[in-house]
Amino acid sequence: MKENFTTLISTTVPLPVENIDTDQIIPARFLKATTREGFGENLFRDWRYDGDGNPKSDFILNDPTFQGKILVAGKNFGCGSSREHAAWALYDYGFRVVISSFFADIFKNNSLNNALLPVQVSDAFLKNTFQLIEKNPQAQVEVNLETQTITLPDGNSETFEINPYKKACLINGYDDIDYLLSLRDEIKEFDIKAASLEL
Repeated sequence: MKENFTTLISTTVPLPVENIDTDQIIPARFLKATTREGFGENLFRDWRYDGDGNPKSDFILNDPTFQGKILVAGKNFGCGSSREHAAWALYDYGFRVVISSFFADIFKNNSLNNALLPVQVSDAFLKNTFQLIEKNPQAQVEVNLETQTITLPDGNSETFEINPYKKACLINGYDDIDYLLSLRDEIKEFDIKAASLEL
């Protein structure tokens, strides 16, 4: 992870379906790759393509009206198996934020470990977001990680929760190792103090 995330302003892709599981996000038969790249090609594969590999015109990702780096999904997004590939596929496709009123815990953690920000909002806020996108597909949503706020084009805003450690990693573009390295001087200072106390 090397991409800093502070504020994102983007149009959105609405997917108002509840209980979307990780097998729908990336079917198991596409999990054979060992690197994170290339999974976006098969994101929502069975909803996106027919049996012959042709795009289904009625699926939202095949509708050029809706584009952007923010996916707005129904409640309980990312349930099912714990595959990290679901977060990889969403990120590789180009999404940087997923908005929902509830996320499965493992999917949420996998997303935060892979520079994909899950923004959990209230049911009422999610409903309002879907309505605004339906009225104006070009409407832009602002997600501010530093203030932990999401703001809709009509001015409505809501705060969201995030683990402070994961927040610091996303803002600075750190993975776990980068984060530890950023604390190198503090760790060294602690070691010196600890050694002096032992004497």
